[in-house]
Amino acid sequence: MTETGKKQPNNHLKIGVIGGGMAGSTIALQLAEQGFRVTLFEEGRSLVNGPPICHLHAGGNLYREISDHQCLQLLEQSIDTLRVYQHSANIRPTVVAVPKQDPGHPEQLLPRLTQLQNHYRALVQQDATNAVLGHPDNYFRLYYRDDMEHLAKQDLPANASCADDWMIPVAKHLNLDEFKFPFVLVQEYGVSVFRLAATVSLGLEALPNSRILTQASVTDIQQDTESLQWKITYQTMDPDCDDCVSQTTTVDYLINACGYRTGILDDMARHKRQRLVEFKAAYVTHWADNTADWPEVIFHGQRGTPEGMAQLTPYPDGYFQLHGMTQDITLFKDGLVSSTDQSAQPVLDTRFKNMLRNGWQPQDIKQRTQRAIAHVAKFIPAYLDAQVGGPPLFGAQQIPGQDPSLRAADVSFAGQRYARTEIVKASSALTAAERILQQLVNENLITEQQSGLHHDWEGRFPVTMQLKASDIVAKAEALAKERQFPVALARPVGMVLG
Repeated sequence: MTETGKKQPNNHLKIGVIGGGMAGSTIALQLAEQGFRVTLFEEGRSLVNGPPICHLHAGGNLYREISDHQCLQLLEQSIDTLRVYQHSANIRPTVVAVPKQDPGHPEQLLPRLTQLQNHYRALVQQDATNAVLGHPDNYFRLYYRDDMEHLAKQDLPANASCADDWMIPVAKHLNLDEFKFPFVLVQEYGVSVFRLAATVSLGLEALPNSRILTQASVTDIQQDTESLQWKITYQTMDPDCDDCVSQTTTVDYLINACGYRTGILDDMARHKRQRLVEFKAAYVTHWADNTADWPEVIFHGQRGTPEGMAQLTPYPDGYFQLHGMTQDITLFKDGLVSSTDQSAQPVLDTRFKNMLRNGWQPQDIKQRTQRAIAHVAKFIPAYLDAQVGGPPLFGAQQIPGQDPSLRAADVSFAGQRYARTEIVKASSALTAAERILQQLVNENLITEQQSGLHHDWEGRFPVTMQLKASDIVAKAEALAKERQFPVALARPVGMVLG
C-alpha cells in the first residue's frame, strides 16, 4: 500500500463493469479496493440512481410471503452492508402493525422473528463486529394493547432514545381499535440511497485504479473466441460539440450490472436467461405539522389489492417516503413483465420507458402521491395534512427467474468470463461482489490471496473505511439537489456525524 492506504494494481487483469447502480458500483468498489483495474460504465450522470432504496431489510420482516431462508439471507447481507456502508444507515426501528381487516395475525410472525433473533445472536457471538443492529436481545419487542394505551398518554420525547420513545407517536396517532395485537418493533433500519451513492462515488474517486465513465452508453459487446477478452463499444457526450462520440475498450472479464436492462447485454452476449422486470415507485411527502421522531411503520396488507401494504419511511424535517402496494400507488397495471424464449430482456410498456427516460408529468406526481397519502391516512388520519414533498423515487427492478416474490438474489454466471448481477435488494450487492471474486479465483484468473476474501469486511475496504461521515453527507446532499429531491432525504436519522 501507499502512504494513503491505496493499493496499486496487483495483477494484469482488466475488468469492465457495465451499470453503475448499487450492484455495479459496489462490485467495482470492492474490485478496485483489492487493486484490480476496473472501468465502470454508467449511462446516467451519477452512480446509484435507480429504483427506490430506503429500507435495509435486516430480516425481511416486510415480506410475509418469502421463505425463512430468504429472511436469514437478508439479515446476514444487511449486517455486511452496515459494516461496509456504515454511514448510510438511518438508525431507527421498524414497527409492524396488522390491521383487523387483514387475514394475517401478528402471532404468526413470532416463530420467524425468534429464528432471526437466534441467528443474529449466533452471528454476534461468532464476531462481535456483527452487532450493528444493537444487542441481539433487543432485536424485536412486542407491544400489546395495554402497552400502547399507556404510551399514548406519554409526552412526545424531544429525541427518541429507546424503544418506547419510538412507539409513542405510533400509539398517539393510530386508532388502536382497528388493529390486532401485538405490534412488533424490530431492529430493521433504514438506508439512504443518497449516502450509498455518495460513499461509492467518493470511494471510487479515491482509488487510482478505478475509472468511472458516467453518461457512457454501451452499444455493443463482443468476445474474442481465442483470447476470451471482451471488446466494449460505448458512446459518450462530447461537451465541445454536444454530440455522441463512439469509443472502444477491451477488458479481460465482463460484469453485466445493468439492472432492469441486464437482458440487453445477455442478448448481445447470446446468453439466455429467464427474468422478470417490475416498474415501481415510492413517493416523497412532507408532513409539516409533525414534530415527532417516527420509526418506520409497516401496515401489513395483501399485495396488489386496494388494501395492500402501506409503508411510512421517516426522514428529517417532516419528510416521509411512502409505499402503497396497490396498483394505484407503488405497483402499476402491466408493470410486471417477463423475458421470452426470443430475448432475455423483458419489454416494458412504452409509457414506463418514457417515464424512465424523461421523468414524470406533474399531474401524475400529484395524483399518485395524493393516493399514497390517502392510503397511509387510513391508519394515521392526521397524515391527510401531508403534501407532495418532491418527485417520486422510481425505477424498474429485475427479478431473476419467474417468482415475483423473490427478494434475496445476487449473481449468476454464463459462458466464459461473464457475470451478471441480479440483486433485488441493495443489501445483496456485497454478496454479488464476493461471489464474483470467488469465481475469478475458480477460473484461475486471480489467486485466493489477490481476491481479498480472506480479510474481514473492514480489511476488504480500507479506503472506503477512511471516508468521513461529514464528507459523505455533504456529497449526498449535493446528489439530492442535483436530482431535485429534498436534501432531508440525504441527511442521517438517529446517528451522530463523526
